Amino acid sequence: MREKAETIIADVGLRIAEARRARGWTQAEAAEKLRMEPQSVQRIERGTENLTIRSLVRIAGVLGVPTRELFDEPETRERKPGRPKKPA
Repeated sequence: MREKAETIIADVGLRIAEARRARGWTQAEAAEKLRMEPQSVQRIERGTENLTIRSLVRIAGVLGVPTRELFDEPETRERKPGRPKKPA
């Protein structure tokens, strides 16, 4: 099976969004913690930003997940608009 780079980049973006939502963070809150512009977080989560390994390691560290976990298949490929629910 041949994988497409675009699919992997999109899936990583979805996994980052899932990890962010699991913490109850908005994109703006994640951007602040990551010290980047909110638009950058949006592009990453949409899968239109090709990240370096260094960036992935840094993002995973801020999100508190192992970097390899960002390469797991996302729960869904459906985009979830709106604010995340705050964890209980």
